[in-house]
Amino acid sequence: MIGDQLRSLRARRGLTLRELAAETGLSATMLSQVERGVTEPSLSTLRRLAGAFGESVAALFDDDSAPQVWLSRPGERSLLRGPKGQIGYERLTPGNGQLEVLRAVLEPGQAISEEPWSHASVECVVVLAGALTVQLDGRDHAVEAGEALTFDSRVAHRYVNRGAEPTEFLVSVTPPSP
Repeated sequence: MIGDQLRSLRARRGLTLRELAAETGLSATMLSQVERGVTEPSLSTLRRLAGAFGESVAALFDDDSAPQVWLSRPGERSLLRGPKGQIGYERLTPGNGQLEVLRAVLEPGQAISEEPWSHASVECVVVLAGALTVQLDGRDHAVEAGEALTFDSRVAHRYVNRGAEPTEFLVSVTPPSP
């Protein structure tokens, strides 16, 4: 559970909730709710926390007792919220720090974020259904069902569904970004 891992990382650094809140710009109340499993943190929150600990987002999910073989089942996956809670990514991989695979569905007109953003990784997006516009450094790239696009995530990017149907896609990121 992410709350247990967050509590463990915070304790290792000897931080109180208020100190971590001040360091991340998040509220102590919200951090407490995440630690207790009352609320799911957004992807933006996870990135702030990972940055504060000098870790990847995947490290926030690390569990030393994690199995060597990982079976991901629908309904049992952790959910990462995009910026401002616009969409949710289902986390398909365990937090081993090497690779992260996420599944998402964008409804018509939705985007993963209001503005493109970048991080130090390589990203591959595979469209399973529908069509996706991948904005890379101000240029649009149309990716249809069955197609994949791989790019350097240091280039500012975002995903947009400009079609009339929902778009289902997978995103692989290596290494996972903070």
